[in-house]
Amino acid sequence: MALFRRLFYRKPPDRLLEISERVYVFDCCFSTDTLREDEYKDYMGGIVAQLQDYFPEASFMVFNFREGERRSKISDILTEYDMTVMDYPRQYEGCPLLPLEMVHHFLRSSESWLSLEGQHNVLLMHCERGGWPVLAFMLAGLLLYRKQYTGEQRTLEMVYKQAPKELLHLLSPLNPQPSHMRYLQYITRRGTATDWPPGDKPFKLECLILRIVPNFDGEGGCRPIVRVYGQDPSTPANRSSKILFSTPKMKKHVKRYRQEDSALVKLHARCQVQGDIVIECIHMNDNLEREEMMFRVMFNTAFVYGMPRINSQKTSKQR
Repeated sequence: MALFRRLFYRKPPDRLLEISERVYVFDCCFSTDTLREDEYKDYMGGIVAQLQDYFPEASFMVFNFREGERRSKISDILTEYDMTVMDYPRQYEGCPLLPLEMVHHFLRSSESWLSLEGQHNVLLMHCERGGWPVLAFMLAGLLLYRKQYTGEQRTLEMVYKQAPKELLHLLSPLNPQPSHMRYLQYITRRGTATDWPPGDKPFKLECLILRIVPNFDGEGGCRPIVRVYGQDPSTPANRSSKILFSTPKMKKHVKRYRQEDSALVKLHARCQVQGDIVIECIHMNDNLEREEMMFRVMFNTAFVYGMPRINSQKTSKQR
């Protein structure tokens, strides 16, 4: 069978990377360079011509991860070729992830498109500048959802390796892998459940505990504050996010912690949370004027049983 596949293997069209059968990624997603408008149009036109020759009877759908709400350039170009483009955000409150409802919509739409009986539809993935981290997560999620790969860590690393190692760091200075892994586990836990994602319930987030004091002040310590973002449980009809809690920038609320004290750090964050939640931990300088991000994590309350223990997305300064 392996020999049969090698004999009948077809090289994918130029400028596209094949992730799985009939799922491709534009290679511009792996670069930090920005093409001029005329170059970008020629780039897309050349790929479309190859695709139409490669898949003469196929239909194409493009998922694009963009910045902001404006209409994307790829939509303007590819609609001229009768290609459907579906736009998604490229982050949620600073995390290269999307709310679980959006993830579910993407997975269901992709599966439906690729599985239409009697058709050989093709799925194309694209992201605007800075969108590679969320695109990598979505690709890993799709492979797991369709059971083409097993193991969240293995699948995510396989997708990460498709781009230069430095790209992920350049586009996401905070390591996104812990939150990516958490949401991939949400996907694989669904089993045969028909009501996935499950309904989320509000609970009270009391505090954030740091088991190790990171060195952010250059003297073996830090002055951490906490911000919590998410849907307001008091207005369930409004799915937009807001700041649910923020440590006041006042001397009495911002304490310096030292590694030599070897004690757990308990940071208050008393607020009601529900759904997709982002927690930021930020180091403040001496005069409480300059901020430096320590870590940012994202989780969904539907999968929390009791108080959550969440691995942080560490920066290189943490010890």
